[in-house]
Amino acid sequence: MTHSSNLFVDVHVLQTVPPSLINRDDTGSPKSAVYGGVTRSRVSSQAWKRATRREFNDHLNLDELGERTLRVVERIAKRIQHLNGEVDEETALEKAKSVLTATKITVKTVKPKANAEDQTERQNTGYLVFLSRGQINALAELALRGINGESITKSKAQKALTDGNSVDVALFGRMIAEAPELNVDAACQVAHAISVHEAVTEYDYFTAVDDNAPEDNAGAGMIGTVEFTSSTLYRYATIDVKRLAENLGSEEAALRAIEAFTRSFVVSMPTGKQNTFANRTRPGFVMLEVRNDQPVNLVGAFENPVRSTSGVLPQAAQELTRFAVAGEVAYGSKPVRREVVVADPNAEEAVAAFEGAVNEDNFEDAVKATIEAVRTTLAGDR
Repeated sequence: MTHSSNLFVDVHVLQTVPPSLINRDDTGSPKSAVYGGVTRSRVSSQAWKRATRREFNDHLNLDELGERTLRVVERIAKRIQHLNGEVDEETALEKAKSVLTATKITVKTVKPKANAEDQTERQNTGYLVFLSRGQINALAELALRGINGESITKSKAQKALTDGNSVDVALFGRMIAEAPELNVDAACQVAHAISVHEAVTEYDYFTAVDDNAPEDNAGAGMIGTVEFTSSTLYRYATIDVKRLAENLGSEEAALRAIEAFTRSFVVSMPTGKQNTFANRTRPGFVMLEVRNDQPVNLVGAFENPVRSTSGVLPQAAQELTRFAVAGEVAYGSKPVRREVVVADPNAEEAVAAFEGAVNEDNFEDAVKATIEAVRTTLAGDR
């Protein structure tokens, strides 16, 4: 077996989405990008990472997940009081601030707006800090030891904030500009999803009726427009397995994180305008690859936009497989393992282009086989 310092899991998804407004820009229009000389619909990586994190709740325990928040002081203070009910709120907040500032994270006093109902001043970090629930607990325990007379040093505070990364912190990373030693390099990268074809933005003109309007009033109580688009999206993400294991402290924890991410990323959907469009679909084509060479984004398959009168997704699946095979021939490298799941029966023929690919009957089997391939490869690399 070839030994390599590299090990990656690539996730490729083709998904058709009906009229929708999944991800908006600052003007309220669907996000877009020019690729291959034409305008494509686009869903940002941030939007799909957020959706994936929300989906984690169905696959992981809360204590394995983190929080991204401005209100770190409040979260630590609440934990202090949970651990020791005799500590009053004021003391808990004071000690929480002390232990956080010891890490070299700046805490600012934020005054409430004049018209706000809650006039409480808050101690915020000024930017979102991503940390695990275990790290919140460790900081709270350190603060309690400070109450009992132990000195709270920078090294102790930073150790509390760096030990025990949660799955999402380990995957997506953390950057704290004022204290780089607290940074966590992301083990996962997510591409912006783009349509495999040219996309057209359309407008829905809508009216709303006032239920209590006079009977002789024929007009609408409200009128407006909302932009939307329809698309077949190519989605891609990759995980650096060995970096993930380093971030989490063990290979077994990394395998569990990869399984959770794969399930969550594939089936998740950003929530933008869901109530208006009910656009929740499932992918028609999923390909999971274990690679020991490098991550390979196959978006080049769609630089020439797909044009089809018999279904875009089946044609896109064929273009994807053709492009992947051509790349393997040109560069002389193949995945260690490739699992394919085809939910669109019209795309079945696309898999025939792959030599040695496993076309699983269901997504569950594909995920399990991928995790087992990662486990076996890790064992061979030791």
